[in-house]
Amino acid sequence: MTLNIGILVFDDAEELDFVGPWEVFTMANEVCKHRGEPALHDVKLVAERAEPVRCAKDMRVIPDITTAQCPSLDILLIPGGFGTRREVANEALLRWIAAVAREAKWITSVCTGALLLTAAGPARGRRVTTHWAFVESLRARGEASEVLTNYRYVRDGNVVTAAGVSAGIDMALWLVGALHGPEFSRAVQRAMEYDPAPPYAGLA
Repeated sequence: MTLNIGILVFDDAEELDFVGPWEVFTMANEVCKHRGEPALHDVKLVAERAEPVRCAKDMRVIPDITTAQCPSLDILLIPGGFGTRREVANEALLRWIAAVAREAKWITSVCTGALLLTAAGPARGRRVTTHWAFVESLRARGEASEVLTNYRYVRDGNVVTAAGVSAGIDMALWLVGALHGPEFSRAVQRAMEYDPAPPYAGLA
């Protein structure tokens, strides 16, 4: 069965927060294609409006569908970025997140996307994580039961939150493993050439 995956985008969303997981979910389809198997994921960018979205570093993306057109989702992913500070006051969007989350199997966020998940309700009273620079701000809101640090991602029930930016790739690979098995997830990781060894990591 093909899983419907919706990745929310909005102005000032952090690019790698959603492009990283997009690559993981769609690379899974490429691995299946190589094996002569049907695609596992139908991945869509979702926005409130149909016009292009300008992201935090000025990348512009065109949504596939609007929130009004969006079908039921198996997986919802919400990126972070400075746009979350504005969207946390967007009551219509928060209601949409809450409604979609009631039907979704997995509700996920990257970076400050956790702010929208706690405000909308799906992550309220749950253990979450976010970008290290936003931990104290999220704690001060008092919506999560605990905001954890020094974790790439945190699972609490069917809610999975990832720390900043590149951590979304780790979270998405874990989710692919949870859905389709660790061996398959390792094949996706290998296809992506994802084996982090950052420059300067060995320097004092």
